[in-house]
Amino acid sequence: MAKFKKRGKTWTYYVYLGIDPLTKKRIELSKGGFKTEKEAKAAARIVELQKDNGSLIRETNISFELFAKDWLKSYSCSGVKVSSVRAREKEMKHFIKVWGPYPISKITKKMYEELILELNEQYSKNYMDGIHACGRMLFKKAVIQGLMKINPTEDFKMPKKQLSVEDLEKEEESILFLEKEELASFLKIAHSEGLEMDTMVFSVLSYTGLRIGELLALKWTDFNENQGTIRITKTIYNPTNHIEKYQLLTPKTKGSVRTIRIDDMLVSMLKKHKARQNEIKLKNRLVYQDNGFIFAREDGHPQLRKVVETRLKRLLKKAGIEKNITPHSFRHTHTSLLIEAGVGIKRFKAVRTHRY
Repeated sequence: MAKFKKRGKTWTYYVYLGIDPLTKKRIELSKGGFKTEKEAKAAARIVELQKDNGSLIRETNISFELFAKDWLKSYSCSGVKVSSVRAREKEMKHFIKVWGPYPISKITKKMYEELILELNEQYSKNYMDGIHACGRMLFKKAVIQGLMKINPTEDFKMPKKQLSVEDLEKEEESILFLEKEELASFLKIAHSEGLEMDTMVFSVLSYTGLRIGELLALKWTDFNENQGTIRITKTIYNPTNHIEKYQLLTPKTKGSVRTIRIDDMLVSMLKKHKARQNEIKLKNRLVYQDNGFIFAREDGHPQLRKVVETRLKRLLKKAGIEKNITPHSFRHTHTSLLIEAGVGIKRFKAVRTHRY
């Protein structure tokens, strides 16, 4: 309910709007200069009606940075993956760097467009799509909370990048994979000079097309020896490469939950690997943390992605392969092998995966 006070010869109204979600302080809108109490009450009534129907925009000096950080807290509690929160935080920093202390209510469509166009000159299309998505979510929340009347991201369309011949050539070069002969040479070196699990890790990556996070998250319960399948239901998230600070998350997309058929060679390799792992568990039984991971370290924790990457570089060097191959390159290698074997891309999922 509004309050009214006479100051000298004029009247002032005070309308309570609630508690500020950021500062946690009481919000009160006031205005004076009315000749009569009746005029002040009429004006206050309009404010109360705007408050009730959500059309009231209150003046605020809340900085963009303060609002953005509070929004990120709410976003992180909305059931999204920790990897998504980390991505939004990274994208948000581009806005904070420019608008940090600036009142969020003062940010205009022109300001937003100019910043996005500037960033678009520096970053890839996929990354820019993420930045723009972050901006849309953030400013939508600001409008809902009554801090802005117009969402500066409304009607803005990301400009399409015109790729040059050089860009297309670089894009083609970036899709690296091992040719059939190179893979054979690489796996031979992995078998003769690889460290613990190297042959197993790179064989599974090559012949299944798994993502590295999916591979490291595999547990023995995902392996069906009788049916010759591997079930993909999770991926590992460990951005700091800390042995114990990992999380198991759902896969990249719903379509990534799948069952993959593997050949007899991989089934046999996995059986031998399990027997070897049982020996390690017995030897290290006092310290072994058995969580059922297929690709476990000698203490039972899942292998680190960084270790896989380091060992990959070591083996590539020994094999004399100068390509900049990463664990992800084995997905392209797998596709290449299928094409060479005469399996069409359209039939790939039907032949190799079954979703239940």
